[in-house]
Amino acid sequence: MCRNIRTLFNFDPPATEAEIRAASLQFVRKLSGATKPSRANAEAFDQAVVDIEAVVQRLLDSLTTSAIPKDREQEALKARARVKQRFQNSPDVA
Repeated sequence: MCRNIRTLFNFDPPATEAEIRAASLQFVRKLSGATKPSRANAEAFDQAVVDIEAVVQRLLDSLTTSAIPKDREQEALKARARVKQRFQNSPDVA
């Protein structure tokens, strides 16, 4: 359920609004236990996503580091290699 919650800090290029929104949405989904809220809860759900987005943006804007920013493409390649390795080592399910 939390596949879109990823590290967003210290990347080149920086996190986009869409990435922050996706992570915020997944966070609210996880906390509420609902992938899609009922009509009665939709307004509260949507407002929570907006609030989390604002907090995340404020957090990312205020964090500092002396580390060199990570390259998004290189990190994606590393992640794909880890997934490939994990599935190569897993037993086949028949």
